[in-house]
Amino acid sequence: MSQIAVIGTGYVGLVTGTCFSDLGNTVICVDVVQEKVDRLKRGESPIYELGLEEMIQRNMKAGRLDFTTSYEDALKDAEFVFIAVGTPESPDGSADMRYVEAAARKIGQVAPGRSAEPLMIINKSTVPIGTGDVVGELVRKEAPAEFKFAVVSNPEFLREGQAVLDFLHPDRVVLGSDDRWAAERVRELYEPLDSPIVVTNIRTAEMIKYASNAILATYISFINEIALICESLGADVKEVAQGMGYDKRINAQFLNAGVGFGGSCFPKDVKALAHMAENGYARPQLLNAVLEINQDARRQFVNKVVKMLGGDVKGKRIGVLGLSFKPDTDDMRESPSIEVIDMLREKGACVQAYDPVAMQAAREWIEGVVYCADAYEVAKDADALLLITAWNEFKQLDMARIRDLMRNPILVDGRNVYDPKEVRELGFTYAGVGRP
Repeated sequence: MSQIAVIGTGYVGLVTGTCFSDLGNTVICVDVVQEKVDRLKRGESPIYELGLEEMIQRNMKAGRLDFTTSYEDALKDAEFVFIAVGTPESPDGSADMRYVEAAARKIGQVAPGRSAEPLMIINKSTVPIGTGDVVGELVRKEAPAEFKFAVVSNPEFLREGQAVLDFLHPDRVVLGSDDRWAAERVRELYEPLDSPIVVTNIRTAEMIKYASNAILATYISFINEIALICESLGADVKEVAQGMGYDKRINAQFLNAGVGFGGSCFPKDVKALAHMAENGYARPQLLNAVLEINQDARRQFVNKVVKMLGGDVKGKRIGVLGLSFKPDTDDMRESPSIEVIDMLREKGACVQAYDPVAMQAAREWIEGVVYCADAYEVAKDADALLLITAWNEFKQLDMARIRDLMRNPILVDGRNVYDPKEVRELGFTYAGVGRP
């Protein structure tokens, strides 16, 4: 069992540290925000992630997991240190590397003297191609000449809402280093998971992460473009996607038309990859189209709502079901609901909304909205009801009761959750995405 330090307690860092402790390792997670560390020490997870809080409490009780603001405490006995800090989007679309660079400098200042064995420094954050070289240079600049270390890229492939499951049952583990022995040392941490392990050079590993997210985003934008064509020609995109999905060459999981992708990964990573391509004198035509189609999906959805309300939403009461960017998370970053609600409010609509988990987080992102206790309160006296996030809770609603509560039973289904025939028979005026 190994001594591990994890820098950063966001989605990636907290899940990584907690899961490694659950595998029997001793893990100390470090974060610069004292309030967050205090909360974690009480066994409270600052993010909503299925099964995570219980796992934090179990491993803290067993003495395998701890949290601190002190780099010195975290790195004192560490054999491995994971950098898992945020890389938010910069104004030009590139990844903001301030936090990664600060972590690398701190490692160089604090880690020397801990052990004669080389320290394995593992980039877990999503970082631009070449960051492994930068991290190595920053550590070397801060540390004494005799300090031994190696840098390994280990990109994460965690879905929010399923992150614990994805860590413990990964499709693959990617390890990249220009020191093969270092990648093999990190491989030992992952051997209990019994998953395919890809070992390559550091830049290829960094690119695998970006390319993976870019192709998934491309699937979503592709099916949304097909949905627009389906609407104009009278086809049903849901049945089209189902028919396509039987082809073993096509990943049907991401062929769900709707109001576009959001979250902390897809928008940011596609923009960052496009920015890197432009800086490398390549033309990211497809990547730019993916982003443009994603924005169009929100605008087209709002235009549909306006059309169904007679061309004017001013003074109309519109209910919104779902605020987080996808189910099973409270993450509001780049959520389609933000842009949809902003556009409706700019047109004069009054918006009331509900989300099973993300209500508190949404208040920090969306102003001027009436937040409701449940879906039925959202429907009360509404002129239209919009489904943005496909929580299972919304699939089980008493739709007859929803209809009776509404002033005008218009249902605009942004995720194609409802059966058009069934809801129309109940008296709704219904529109989905890419459906006739």
